[in-house]
Amino acid sequence: MESNYRHKNTSVSWLNYHFVWIVRRRRRVLTGSIKIRLEILIDDAARSIDCQVLNLAIEPEHIHLFLNCPPELAPSKIMHKIKGSTARYIRLEFPELKKLPSMWTRAYFVSTAGNVASSTIQQYIEAQGKD
Repeated sequence: MESNYRHKNTSVSWLNYHFVWIVRRRRRVLTGSIKIRLEILIDDAARSIDCQVLNLAIEPEHIHLFLNCPPELAPSKIMHKIKGSTARYIRLEFPELKKLPSMWTRAYFVSTAGNVASSTIQQYIEAQGKD
């Protein structure tokens, strides 16, 4: 197996998630120094839960985040940690953001992204027991 797989005592995994979430009321506030600071805060929050940021794109009113995470973390817990900690710190450091009722909407999009095609997995499962 590749060395970038996560090895634990009883499991080996490679779980990548693509998250997208938006600023409350779609305000275009994620620019300049706010954007730069948010990149650091997202990376810190991800590392605190043992996730690795693979790619990050911050647009003025929404964020795309591509993460590699351990199998014991549910996507909802990952989003709770990242959205919660970034909202708290970014609003402390940039008081103008306190005008918003909250930093982020409650909603988010998540999708898994693997390095094995679904068709490959289906063929593997179908081939089991045919020997």
